[in-house]
Amino acid sequence: MHPFEIKKGIYWVGVIDWNIRSFHGYSTPKGTTYNAYLVVDDKITLFDTVKQPFKNQLVQNIRRIVDPRKIDYLVVNHVEMDHSGSVPDVVELIRPEKVFCSDMGRKALIEHYHREDWPFEVVGTGQNLSLGSRTVQFLETRMLHWPDSMMSYIPEDRLLFSSDGFGQHWATSERFDDQVNAEELLAHAAKYYANILLLFSPLVQKLIETVKKLGLQFDMIAPDHGLIWRADPGRILAAYDAWSRQVSRQKALIIYDTMWKSTESMALAISQGLGMEGIDFRLFNLELTHRSEVMAEVLDARALILGSPTLNNGMMPTMADLLTYMKGLRPQGKIGAAFGSYGWSGEAVKLLTGAMEEMKVEVLNPGLRMKFAPTEEDLSRCIEFGREIGRAVKAKA
Repeated sequence: MHPFEIKKGIYWVGVIDWNIRSFHGYSTPKGTTYNAYLVVDDKITLFDTVKQPFKNQLVQNIRRIVDPRKIDYLVVNHVEMDHSGSVPDVVELIRPEKVFCSDMGRKALIEHYHREDWPFEVVGTGQNLSLGSRTVQFLETRMLHWPDSMMSYIPEDRLLFSSDGFGQHWATSERFDDQVNAEELLAHAAKYYANILLLFSPLVQKLIETVKKLGLQFDMIAPDHGLIWRADPGRILAAYDAWSRQVSRQKALIIYDTMWKSTESMALAISQGLGMEGIDFRLFNLELTHRSEVMAEVLDARALILGSPTLNNGMMPTMADLLTYMKGLRPQGKIGAAFGSYGWSGEAVKLLTGAMEEMKVEVLNPGLRMKFAPTEEDLSRCIEFGREIGRAVKAKA
């Protein structure tokens, strides 16, 4: 991709990674982008870099606008290597007057790249940097989602370089939100939030409060991944507000794995019961569905119904994998129940229940166990089990 002017004198100079399919446990079936931005002013400034294998593309994009050696400042909003991987090469090439970063950013850059001789300039929330006709206001966003994270705001353009906030993993030839399907874009943004930022939801709420307190106005939000928000930046801000408050709706997820289809039969019967109560539901067979896709649906679900047969006195490995992943992301305000089939010992339901209790899920009952293949009477019990959960979903505000 060629560089693209997003506002007068401000350019996207990032790269597109069409081929990445996994991002530390998160499936990226449609790739991603590593966005970097160049502001041409009295002080030419580069905001973030790209993943190290793409450094040549970054430099080529910059060359189409200016000689890279004319860049005065480098701003490192985030030290994770998909954004800072090219920093050593870029610093060597452009020899910047200053490298701006947070205090934690300076420490992280030194720990990653072992260079204490770079011209670091530590900044924090409320500090301003004049570029000439433009000003950069820095906003620390510690633990969104690394300790070093910060954002950079240009008030003259009402433009926020939002680092890993408000992004999506989606490789497209388009650069702006109004150039793609709006609902697909929001779905990618929701998956991104659910798998990367959900754990830090209280801090997202603090960020939203800080933005309001500072009176920041946005014509454009430019994240480090995915599309730039220009048509209606308020839409993604409202979505982050709802997601960070973990607002749920009358929706239940039946998440399961099955060995000889008995647990699956139970899952289907439970779904009938939910449907009879008018509950929106989704079924996910973990043998066929990636954990990160499930987490995207967990974001606004009110009930988690987990099913597994007993295997070696435990649960299916796919379910253990999901629970480990979900526990780290800390979804809040959920109700839950467990079910499963067994042959002789039947520990899986108890283990699933215990895992949900550990995650502070409000478990409705001890769960539903059935030996070997369920009978018609057993399936009727599953339907009633689903109805019971459906009634609880409607009762929970």
